[in-house]
Order: sequence, then structure tokens, then C-alpha cells
Amino acid sequence: MSEEVSFKELFESEPLKTVRNGDVLEGKVIEVKPDVAYLNIGYKSDGVLTKEEYSKQDVDLTTVLNVDDLVTVKVLRVNEQEGIVTVSHKRVAPVVKGNKTLEEAYNNGTVLTAKVTEVIVNGGLKADVEGTPVFIPASLVSDAYEKDLSKYLDQEIEFYLTEYQLEGRKPRIIGNRKKVLTERKSAAAEKLFSQIKPGDIVEGTVKNITDFGAFVDLGGADGLLHISEMSWGRVENPKKVFTVDQKLRVLVKEINGEKIALSLKFPNENPWMDAETKYAVGTKVSGRIARMTDFGAFVELEPGIDALLHVSQISHAHIAKPSDALKIGQEIEAEVVTFNAEDQRISLSIKALEPAPSKEEASENVAEEAAE
Repeated sequence: MSEEVSFKELFESEPLKTVRNGDVLEGKVIEVKPDVAYLNIGYKSDGVLTKEEYSKQDVDLTTVLNVDDLVTVKVLRVNEQEGIVTVSHKRVAPVVKGNKTLEEAYNNGTVLTAKVTEVIVNGGLKADVEGTPVFIPASLVSDAYEKDLSKYLDQEIEFYLTEYQLEGRKPRIIGNRKKVLTERKSAAAEKLFSQIKPGDIVEGTVKNITDFGAFVDLGGADGLLHISEMSWGRVENPKKVFTVDQKLRVLVKEINGEKIALSLKFPNENPWMDAETKYAVGTKVSGRIARMTDFGAFVELEPGIDALLHVSQISHAHIAKPSDALKIGQEIEAEVVTFNAEDQRISLSIKALEPAPSKEEASENVAEEAAE
């Protein structure tokens, strides 16, 4: 009678668990035979663990288990009528092995490194930590949107554990790679801004190219290389000049908060430094017609130096507009007629290189102009 009372008291003080197929739980060994072990799983029926469900190898359970040992198992089948709960250890053994590593990483906030074993379309990644699968949702894979995650398959990645829940039918072990990237970029940005200043020349990698410029990764922050700063000459289309992942040495032109303006117009390469000698008045030069207006054409003498060829200086004959005699891209020869170093302006003349017309030809030109 005393045994019945003791059992009743025990039953009331420790309510039995609800056990369902698929649950992962911990049981205590209460009896071991060579081919089967019985576990107390906190349920009205004991868990039955056969040697086939203990390991993939053929083992004598009495050599690997002892009474009072704790074993993590998965519930395979609950038979209420026969009072049997069939459990398996081999189906959760990989999880058990990785649990300690995962639990420590979760509690201590340390970064884990694991290989991606599966890419779930529109879902995320699965990584393996000592046999335990960790799910990393697509939104937590990167700090930027990535349409195709297939590149991560079989790659080693780093991540934090932001959720670690083993109880119940479906354990939830969630990884977060985005947090790792964000923290490292923040630290790299802080270091970068503490080291650079306007006037410095730094190395970077072209990250993105637009119609107005290129964004260059400086290793912690991106800088903008505006189209107007890409060359001393004229750049019409940045995409024809640069490629993504191209390495560049760039000049830090300005830092405004977190914004960095870059340039490829290095002061020591300024073509105007020796322009006064190269393009002195009276010098014969050659160049390419870069663009035209109604009053004249602009001639590129070299990248960064354009000169004006006024319509009146194209020919001794009357020219109504530059396009009547010239075309974009045409190579011409002319003479420098004025040079203004302060305003960086040069004017040219083609007709200065041509012989002056006779009085009769000049009179005809004047008559033609008057008629027009």
C-alpha cells in the first residue's frame, strides 16, 4: 500500500509529458540488454531503444550504455494500446554531437564557421555544424539583396546563431550571416575614416557603375568617382571606361560625413601645368573636333585641354556655321592665336595657316557675305 501511495505522490508531483511522433527528448537508461535498452522518458510508457536504432553499426548495447546514462532520442512511434514508445538515437546522433558547439556559440554570441550543404530556392541556406543543420533565411544571408544564392553551395560561411530551440517536434536553429557582415563593415568603416583624409591616394575596387559615375569600395566604405572626375579629358560613358571588380588608385577629393568624393584627376598629371609652353601663341598644333556650337568648334588638343576654334577662324572664305565645314571627330591643324593661363582658355585659327586671299578673292568673299 505504501508503494501505491508513493507512486501516486510521485505521479501528482511530476506531471507526465505529452509525447508525439517526431519529438526529440532526453531519456535515462533504466535497463540494458544486448539488443534493447529501456529509457525513462518522463511518459507513462518507457522508451524502447533497439540496437538497430542506437547505431548504424552492429553493437552490443551493454558495452555502450549503462543504467542512469542520459541518451538523446527521437520518438519514432507511440503505441498507446500496447504501451510502447519506440525511439531512435542514431537519427539524432549527429544533432547531439553538434549541440554543445551550437549551445556555447548561442550563449556566448560567438561566430560559427560552417559549410553550406543546401540552397533552398527563395528560402535560404542550410549549413552543417558537426552534423547539425543550421538554417539561414535568405534575408539574413547578406547585408544586400541577393537574387541567386547558389554561389554559396559548398562554401564556408560565418554566422551568428540568433535562435536555438531544440524542444518539440521541429527544432529551430537559425543562423544570421548578415549580422557578421554588418559588424565587420562597421568596424572597417570606422578604421577607414580614422586613416584617410582629403589629398590621400588610396586603392579601391569598382563595385557599381552608373551613368553619372562609379562607386568604389575602399575597404570599409564606398566612395563616389563622379564622371567629371574620371579623367582630365571628357568621359561620355563610364561603363565604357571601367568594369566591375576593376582595381583603381584614386585620389580622396573630399570627405563629408560618411560620403567620400573620389577623383582620378591627380594634380601632378594636370595637363595645364606645362600647357603655356606647349601651346604658346603662334604654335602650330593638331587636335580633334570634340563638339560644336553655332559660334565655333571645340578642339581637343589632349585629354583635359580643349581650345576654341571660332567660326570666323575656320577659313578665309565665309562659313555660316562650323558644321558646314567640319564634323565631330575630324582631325585638324591650326595655330594658337591666344592663350589665357588664368582662365585656362586657348583659341585657335585654321585660316592663320593658309595664305591670305588676293584682293579680287577678298572682294568676292565680301560680296558673298553681303548677299547672304
